[in-house]
Amino acid sequence: MARFEPVGLRADPVEMTRILVRTPSVNPALEEGGAGESEVAEITARWLRGWGYRTEVTEIAPGRCNVVGRRGSRRGGRSLLLNGHLDTVGVAGAVDPFSGRIRDGKLYGRGAADMKSGVACALAAAAELAGREIPGELVVALTCDEEHASVGMAALVEGGFRANGAVVCEPTELAVMPAHKGFLWIDATVRGRAAHGSRPELGVDAIAQMGHLLIALDEEGRRLGEGTRHELLGPASVHAGTIRGGSAPSVYPDRCDLVVERRTLPGETAAGAMREMEAVLGRARERCPELNAEIAPGLYRAATEVPVGSPLVRGLMAACVRGGLRGEVGGMSAWVDACFLNETGTPAICFGPGSIAQAHTDDEWVSVAEIEAAARVLADFAADFLECGPDPDR
Repeated sequence: MARFEPVGLRADPVEMTRILVRTPSVNPALEEGGAGESEVAEITARWLRGWGYRTEVTEIAPGRCNVVGRRGSRRGGRSLLLNGHLDTVGVAGAVDPFSGRIRDGKLYGRGAADMKSGVACALAAAAELAGREIPGELVVALTCDEEHASVGMAALVEGGFRANGAVVCEPTELAVMPAHKGFLWIDATVRGRAAHGSRPELGVDAIAQMGHLLIALDEEGRRLGEGTRHELLGPASVHAGTIRGGSAPSVYPDRCDLVVERRTLPGETAAGAMREMEAVLGRARERCPELNAEIAPGLYRAATEVPVGSPLVRGLMAACVRGGLRGEVGGMSAWVDACFLNETGTPAICFGPGSIAQAHTDDEWVSVAEIEAAARVLADFAADFLECGPDPDR
């Protein structure tokens, strides 16, 4: 692939998006041979340094880099973080994933929506503010590994990073999203007894018994859909994610493994979700008293939210209106790195170009008009937020 250099580039968010899309940064934990974030990190760091930001590139793991650029000082003023992640999911099956082509007002390529356009908008806002004298500190943090284990954001907050507010530039279709769902993965194992397929009296079919748990799980999904509700996020949910069992058609399977995903709402906990799953298991045993099953919690990421009436949310909505947008508020259905920020004392909301419905698709794209609008709004909001001074209620 020919090298695409930002010759003469200043702060055009569309052109920066094209450059970022044309620079592969597939998460190697998700696809063998993935390039990781090192090259795209160097490109973004070069831009930030060129605009006068104090910039560091930190290798969190081999080939996996965070970029943090700072301008100004929080002494006597506010601090604001603009955040995005540099990695993308894999490209298997994707159509020309690194083209960055523009057609009919849409920019195509892997990461166009999730979230290299958001990164470009944060960078464009940073470039705009580099030419102004403003109080406080603006921080641009571009992190690695969000699509897998979020080791980049984890390292940032574990290093003590805090700010008065943060905008995570995930794709929101230009709505302000102060809440996002979380998730808990739950491992379920059913044990049977192996036997030759011709000797049913000796075998216990673990896959068939897992069916009782699946039926109870489906009932739990309906209960959550009808009995839980968040103003911005809707109901909680649960579903069967993966299932594996059996060794051969002629053998009664002695084991079946299921991974369940429980999508959580703000205020829900992993412990509470596990209690619900124990109840689901109990209902499955009512159907099948001999069911030999166990469950265990896996990866957990909390749902978090910032109050809609907070200065951070109100300020960004006002900037949207000044920028010709509706200033709509909504909920982020996916889990995002804002969780780490909210849990460590930095109020974080989501706003950016593109739709989560386009993320990870074979022909991923983002609206050029949304990129341009998001960059304008972010620059206006960042300046206004920092100029308000240290009092977060002003």
